[in-house]
Amino acid sequence: MGETIIEKIVRNNVGRVVHPGDIVTVNVDRVMIHDIFIPFVAAKFEEMGFTKIWDTDKAVLIYDHLVPASQVDDTRHFREGNAFAAKYDMKHVHRSDGICHQLMTEAGYVKPGNIVFGTDSHTTTYGCVGAFSSGIGYTEMASILGTGTLWIRVPETIKIHITGKLPANVMAKDIILKLIGDLGADGATYKALEFTGDTIEQMSVASRMSMSNMAVEAGAKCALFAPDEKTAAYCEMTLTQKERELVGDTDAQYCQVLHYQAEDFVPVMACPSNVDKIKPVSELVGKEIDQVFIGSCTNGRLEDLMAAAEIVRGKHVAPFVKLIVTPASRKIYRQAIENGTMEVLTQAGAIVTHPSCGLCCGRTGGILTDHETVVATNNRNFLGRMGTSKVGIYLASPRTAAACAIAGKIVVPE
Repeated sequence: MGETIIEKIVRNNVGRVVHPGDIVTVNVDRVMIHDIFIPFVAAKFEEMGFTKIWDTDKAVLIYDHLVPASQVDDTRHFREGNAFAAKYDMKHVHRSDGICHQLMTEAGYVKPGNIVFGTDSHTTTYGCVGAFSSGIGYTEMASILGTGTLWIRVPETIKIHITGKLPANVMAKDIILKLIGDLGADGATYKALEFTGDTIEQMSVASRMSMSNMAVEAGAKCALFAPDEKTAAYCEMTLTQKERELVGDTDAQYCQVLHYQAEDFVPVMACPSNVDKIKPVSELVGKEIDQVFIGSCTNGRLEDLMAAAEIVRGKHVAPFVKLIVTPASRKIYRQAIENGTMEVLTQAGAIVTHPSCGLCCGRTGGILTDHETVVATNNRNFLGRMGTSKVGIYLASPRTAAACAIAGKIVVPE
């Protein structure tokens, strides 16, 4: 019987064939801890009695949610994180270099076939390069730091097959929002999503990142794309035979298979205040807005900023509307300056912030108040996510978000 991608990754790690439902202990290839969780990870690590990290080269600490600090207690996380990193000789610490999920692949920490865990639910992002990656809590993270292992239950897999060419105004964000709407917020709970089809093959790694990032909004344990030459170029490596074989077999067993035609996708939005409350943008046209946010680990990459710039070029943000742009990393920020994207965005009236999680996690960079409406490219629109509980958050693609900023209301991108 054939295997799914997740079954092959786990089999390669544990050295035997596995099946959905099996409980196995895996050897972890890399871990990521972000600034919000580091004090709790550090305390639990020492409470467990560990005296050293199992492999200091495999642990990454990233400050991104709380930078720049917006509350007095934020600096405690930095102090305790720095102290922990120094005490246990952590070799990889990023202070304000960008968002953790962008940096983990951009900086080469994650490779195809790896098993990676992070203290953030959107750790599913690394499936864009064919890695099994998932979010965990601080107790599990402390345990991995001390042992290098973690037990998991091998997940079932939902196969999502997409063929055809996407319409010009549709982005990967529209696809994943549509899928979340179809599956529901719990429709993929503890399951792997496996993306296939010629539409997927045509996608950039950045677009795949947007989709694997938001898979957790349907409850997915992980979201996987088969490694290909685009993956190899992005990771700056040559794929081994084992990595090339990380493809779902034709006779693999899937718990569900969904088929889509690319031409049928349209621009969509997740409406307040649930990520699976999906509607075509055409049904929401005319809703006045106060702010637009383009950024986050979902859509803060260069192709996202370029898509927004294409929409706003030669135009200006509507009066009394704020357009906030937050690149996902310093590298992306520099690239956007070098190729003129930032010039276009700022000429249109965009406010550009330091690379960080920013408004996505509701800490800095444009918090809203009662009865205001924001169109945002990040991954969650829960009550209170970006300010008070009376803020209306609509999630959209960068192309749609930019069009709304120019119009001052929700519109379908041309």
